Amino acid sequence: MPQLCLDDRAVVRVSGKDAEPLLQGLITTDIGALASDEARPGALLTPQGKILFDFLISRDGEALQLETSSDQAEPLLKRLSMYKLRSAVELSLQSPAAVAVTFDEERPPKSYRDHRFEKAGTSVFRLYGDTIASNAGLADLDRLRISAGVAVSGRDYALQDAFPHDVLMDLNGGLSFRKGCYVGQEVVSRMQHRGSARRRVVIIAGETLLPPTGTTIAVNGRPIGALGTVQDRAGLGIVRIDKAGEAIAKGEAILAGDVPVTLTLPGWTGLAFPSEADEASA
Repeated sequence: MPQLCLDDRAVVRVSGKDAEPLLQGLITTDIGALASDEARPGALLTPQGKILFDFLISRDGEALQLETSSDQAEPLLKRLSMYKLRSAVELSLQSPAAVAVTFDEERPPKSYRDHRFEKAGTSVFRLYGDTIASNAGLADLDRLRISAGVAVSGRDYALQDAFPHDVLMDLNGGLSFRKGCYVGQEVVSRMQHRGSARRRVVIIAGETLLPPTGTTIAVNGRPIGALGTVQDRAGLGIVRIDKAGEAIAKGEAILAGDVPVTLTLPGWTGLAFPSEADEASA
């Protein structure tokens, strides 16, 4: 079973009788739909609807745990402390935390199914608190993320620069449109109802080795997005799918730096480039 210990993760634990109501009114994830054996993506947004912090949320008995990157952990804890006021909530932080992932059909005991990969038809499990011997590397996990279209902050997008729709949270279980108000909810709900989301995660295939993360993706010299995670000739990017669709329809070259690339929307999303969708309905 391929397994990997992650050395840059932290866990914010939220406990107490008001823990679930507090988070339900703050974050994008519908905690009421969170099963005891899964980890779902989530975010705390700015009032303008952009991702301020992102994490995976899971249950630990009566408590909730937010797994995030080590650099986000203390600012996230501080922000939650501001919101809790007199609520019966206790906050604690473990940073760094013992976090491991396994990617196989065989499920380890006491593990949490990563909902992002489950939506893509791939089995990935997360374990907390146990140290395991790694027999895989970060490159293996990156390849799996690329094939599944799973983006992460810091590698594929910058915090405070992306809406949840940009990184597929509206489709991977990380964004609720039914549970009521939370920070930034009005903005993302408006995007959903108007169908105005134009930036999306795409899977990128290069004709040759791809340039580094952050390289501009362009059509006729006009930027339409940027490269995120890169593994040889494969990668992820976030692009304007309306602009990409126009280029595909016209047969125009799409370049990452100087490298011609092909863009594909993750199949599990059901999304299509606008021009393709228009042709299919004609």
